[in-house]
This record gives sequence, C-alpha cells and structure tokens, in this order.
Amino acid sequence: MNQYLQGFRCSICGATYTVDDSRAQYTCPVDGGNLDAVYDYASIARNVDPRLIAGSADRSAWHYEPLLPCVPVDRLLPTPLTSFGWSPLYRAPRLEHVLDVRAVWLKDDTRLPSSSFKDRASSMVIARAQQTGAMTICAASTGNAASSLVTLCSGTDIRTVIFVPQNTPEGKLAQILIHGARVFAVEGSYDDAFDLAMQASQEFGWYNRNTGVNPYTREGKKTAAYEICEQIHLFTSAPMLFRAPDVVVVPVGDGNIISGLHKGFRDLHALGWIDRMPRFVGVTATLAPALYRAWQSGGERVETTPSRTIASGISVDLPRDGVMALRAVRDTGGLFVEAADEEMLDAMGVLARDAAVFVEPACAAAYVGLSKARRLGVIRADDEVVLQMTGSGLKDVKSALAATAGRMHRIQGKLEEIRDWRLEIGD
Repeated sequence: MNQYLQGFRCSICGATYTVDDSRAQYTCPVDGGNLDAVYDYASIARNVDPRLIAGSADRSAWHYEPLLPCVPVDRLLPTPLTSFGWSPLYRAPRLEHVLDVRAVWLKDDTRLPSSSFKDRASSMVIARAQQTGAMTICAASTGNAASSLVTLCSGTDIRTVIFVPQNTPEGKLAQILIHGARVFAVEGSYDDAFDLAMQASQEFGWYNRNTGVNPYTREGKKTAAYEICEQIHLFTSAPMLFRAPDVVVVPVGDGNIISGLHKGFRDLHALGWIDRMPRFVGVTATLAPALYRAWQSGGERVETTPSRTIASGISVDLPRDGVMALRAVRDTGGLFVEAADEEMLDAMGVLARDAAVFVEPACAAAYVGLSKARRLGVIRADDEVVLQMTGSGLKDVKSALAATAGRMHRIQGKLEEIRDWRLEIGD
C-alpha cells in the first residue's frame, strides 16, 4: 500500500474513510457518493523527486508508483498487467489545419493490451484484488471494461465473471469469451447488467470492478494524464518535466474516464509539477442524454434517462460517476457537448483518413467534441488540445462498415471497369 495514500473521501458529503474500512469498499455508506482517493501531497512533494520518475527506464504506467494506491504482485515480471501504459501521443497536423488549431494531439489508448483505455482501470483493480486476496472479480460492461479485465487477468489465478447487455458488439464479446471469462448476457440494458453485477458481488463476495463504483478505477485512469504531461514535455522540450495542454477532449458515458483524467491533472497541479489545469470538454451521445441534461440544469443531480445510441462505449442510462464528471468540466471552465450517432460515424472516417487511427463510435465522439467546441470558441486557435482515444474500431466492425457504406466498388473483375473508374475521377 502506498505510504502517501491517506484514505478516501466521499464526493458528496465529504466523509473520510481509511483504506481498509469495510463499510466503504466501493461508495460512501452514508449517501452512496463516489469515493475519491486522498493523498498527502505535501509529503510527496518533499520526498519524491519528479526527475527520478521522468528519468525512469520503466516506461509502463507503474513508474508513477509514488502517486498510485497500489501496484501488482510481481511487478517486475513482464506481463500485459505489469507492462501496460505509455501509449502513443502524436500530432494530427491535418486536423490542426482543418480546424485552425495550433496543436492537436491524440493520446492513443487503442494501443493498450486489450485495445482500450479501460486497461488503466482494470490494472489498478487487479492490483487491489491481489493485495486483498480476492480470487474472483466481477464486472458489468458494454464491452471494453470487461475485455480489459479478462485480458489482464489472463495468466493470473483470478477468475472473472462478466455481465454484458444482450446487444454487446460481437468484436467485444469475442474478446471477452476467448480469454475464458464466465459471461452472462443480460436481457436488457447496460444499467440492468450493472445492477445485477452489484447484487451478485454482494451475494457471493466477489470483488466488483464496476465503473463509477470501485474507487480504484479512477486511480488507474488518472495515469493517462501523467503520461500526457510527461510526453508533451518530451516532444516539445518544455522547461518543466511535466506540462499540461490547454484543453483535453474526452468521450463520456459513466463519467469515470473524464473524472480519472481530471484527478491525474489535479495530482500533478497539487504537487506543483504542472503550473495550470487544462480545460475539459466532455462529449456525450445525443441519444444518451442523462449527463448532458444535468450539465444544462446547472446542478449535480443526474437522472436516469434511457439511452439508444449506437456508441456502446458511452451508452449509459444513469452515469455512475456523473457528479465527478460534471465537476471536472465545471471546475476547469470547460463544457459538455453532444454527438449524434451520424456525427460519430462521420468522425470515425475523419480520424482514420486524416489522423491514422481506427476507432469505435464512442471514441470518435472526441473529434465531434473538438469540432463543436472550436466552433463555439471554447477551443481557440492558439490552444494546444489533446483528444483522448479510448477504443479500437475493431471492437465494433458493424459500425465501421456503416460509416463506410457505399465506398466499396463491386466489379465483375475486368480491367475495363477499373479504367472506366480512373476516367471518372480524372486520374
């Protein structure tokens, strides 16, 4: 256990709990609020040299060990669990030109072991399970959280039990099944699967990975913020060892990714390792409007609203980390925008052709958010922007084919047909 971790604080009532308080393993027992890890930043600042972190030969996310609640057993043994992290951060000059933005970076977590950002959360949950001796982890998921959990548990003694909605994309379902998880396809929505996973974990004593409930998920996801700041420094020769961008654009479903990234930047800012916080743009699906409506209301009450979007990764009726997601945006002077299904399908093509990344619809929402925030003036021409890439397009091939409908030329196999096509386009 990290010596600097003081415990957990409720995001609603502010009550604090020790790390091993059985009453607060997941959420606050008083009001059900999400728990946020509390660190002794003053002690970290005194005792941890950021130069040693930035100069570490270990390029996995675990080289941030002093800022993390726990690390895996046998950390030095190279496995997907112990080696994940340090996903690419690269520029997208064509997007910069089209949108007239000084710098657009893509943080490409489609390159992680399960091709999903969710590996960051699963890795920390597994480390905590190992620490407590838990032998079974359960999770409800629309696909990515589950596939990341079962991928990273492969080769360990931990069993996985997965609850997915019946309409989970085949690519995600195949990835979950091939790793040997026990999978239950629930007749209903993600929220139905979520509730059943909660009941099962309580009834059978399984450790619950559910997003927005297990506080260790946020602690894993925050590592992306650390990497962004360290990588920007490396690529731009900035004077500080860590440097924050001006804006971070994040697809939002349950709210746990944006709250995790926000937590990472808050950590670095509290330590004085970055000199400012970036503004956050959260992007929800138009057909999953619960969090966007809460944003518009100006409050923090998030009400259950049926979701019908094709973007399975952000298809949520009730965002379970909604309060912290709203604060991530409001506290940094950002905004929420919505992405229609058609806009996400179009954005998949834009990102593939102009930025060389193949992503699923939920991830493509980030580009929709960038474009809309730029038109609204929230993103300015002189800003440096990071788009958080969250899931590979191979996870949802059906949507990718829908996005490219009509682009394939069916021919009888004669050279004349190709010659006619060249004349048609003036080649």
